[in-house]
Amino acid sequence: MPSDIKETYPKAEETFSLRTKNAYEALIAVRKAAAEVDEKFAAHRRRMAVLSTPPVSELSKAQLDLVEDLYYAHLLDEDEGVRMDGFYESDEPQPEAPVQSFEDRVASSEEFAGGAGFMLARGKSDAFYRGEAEEVLTWDGLEVSLDEASPSWKAVYRSIQSAIVRAQSAIDARNKGQVIKTPEIAVAAMPTAISKPLEAGAVTAGEARAEWISEKSRSAWVEKTRREHEVWSQHFLTLVGDRPIGSYAKADGRAFKQALQKLPANWNKHKGLIGLSFAEAAKKSGELALPPMSDRNLNKIIGFVGAFWNWAAENYDEVSGNPFDSLKLKIKKSVRDERDPFSLDQLQAIFKAPIYTGCQSAHYWARPGTQIFSLSGKYWVPLISLFSGARMGEIIQLRTDDVREDSGVLHFRLVDEYEDQRLKTANAYRRIPVHPDLIRFGLLDLIQLRRDNGEIRLFPDLAMGKDGYYSSSFSKFYGRFLVAVGVKDPKTSFHSFRHNFEDACRDAEMPAEIMNTLQGHSEKGMAARYGKGYVLPKLDEWVRRVKYDGLDLEYLYKRSI
Repeated sequence: MPSDIKETYPKAEETFSLRTKNAYEALIAVRKAAAEVDEKFAAHRRRMAVLSTPPVSELSKAQLDLVEDLYYAHLLDEDEGVRMDGFYESDEPQPEAPVQSFEDRVASSEEFAGGAGFMLARGKSDAFYRGEAEEVLTWDGLEVSLDEASPSWKAVYRSIQSAIVRAQSAIDARNKGQVIKTPEIAVAAMPTAISKPLEAGAVTAGEARAEWISEKSRSAWVEKTRREHEVWSQHFLTLVGDRPIGSYAKADGRAFKQALQKLPANWNKHKGLIGLSFAEAAKKSGELALPPMSDRNLNKIIGFVGAFWNWAAENYDEVSGNPFDSLKLKIKKSVRDERDPFSLDQLQAIFKAPIYTGCQSAHYWARPGTQIFSLSGKYWVPLISLFSGARMGEIIQLRTDDVREDSGVLHFRLVDEYEDQRLKTANAYRRIPVHPDLIRFGLLDLIQLRRDNGEIRLFPDLAMGKDGYYSSSFSKFYGRFLVAVGVKDPKTSFHSFRHNFEDACRDAEMPAEIMNTLQGHSEKGMAARYGKGYVLPKLDEWVRRVKYDGLDLEYLYKRSI
């Protein structure tokens, strides 16, 4: 790494694979790669030089026209380079290095231009265009630093989008064999723009972050959630620096993502990393070749920091996009594949456990005995999940007045109206008709008993965990329970009940929009209307069709509460 940019360059080193075993090809490839790396260093120097100059408040029309012309020429030059390398044809031997097919190239360029046209027509932009705008303003002929509050940013975004749309027409012509030359832009001295120093009171990301944490901690976050967002957003600022909030771009998000990709899970507890800063730990992890954290954990962390930028974009005019947009790793495995539903034999074993058939005591719940704790949440929560598809936390936090009757339909009301109630998403607010089997099991008797005793919660025996979630303690118990009854395996957990309910809905040939409504999944258009009062009878009609053929639960019917 050149010493003059060592402190500001986002990476400690540039590495690359030559993707060939042939010595001659490797020599050519290394020269090409070295030239590309030199250009990256030069581009970084240009960017740093521009950032060190006083920012201007507006760009002239000539400058905006040059932005479009330079970006247009850049796209055609890039396209010409791809064609010089050639495309892979299906009847040719598979090359050692990945080579794009002509069809794939056509599809990707059309998709790229289509997205630009969509945003151009609607006057929209995102973090990608912010990053491109910052880059093009450093190019020869422009070399200008633009004030964060400048109205010209939007004009720059539109110039870039216009260039992409124009370039696609030329690329389409090239795809048909027509000769379209890449233009050479004559760069003349630009008129002096209106200079304006940065305001002394410009809000920094650190100041905005403190405001964000304070606001969210008032009611939206429990302690665990606050701590996760606070810690990771601080690591981000430590890595890329605390600057005016409008100065961040995609490059900052990428730098943080690259650091995360080197770190192991629980890195601050790792023997070789204790006491190191976030950046130092990332570098050391790479040197030690430590196994990195899972892609799912990495995405979760990006979500923590990205949440701050979503909030910032809503609260500060200077923020035009989220530096973490589209930076999450693509995980091939679907969410549905993470957990299996319980098999029929597993379900039977669960509901034949001593908790349901008789155990020794509340402490010795796994030992056969004569006591049946049919007042306990440990007894009811799994049954309700099996026949409603509701999540663990949604059930445990139910209050006695959350079981209501409307339009002649008894239903669970899943809300977050009180401080101890939380829903996973906005779509999770819903009403689920009570399945007839739950009534047969004696649920109404339990509810009436709770009300007669003046209880507020339906399951007061299930306490909230230290992290502010009801599900945390119960989740640990249920893991032990599944082990005790011999049905625990890597792909089953309490969440498997939701998959059982989902499969039962499919077996009943339930329409997808109703099934999604019952499970709290998002819907668009007319489907989003399900769940309102006037359609409760419709939901009830379908819930009544849910059944588990072969599962014997008759011994649970109408027990004395």
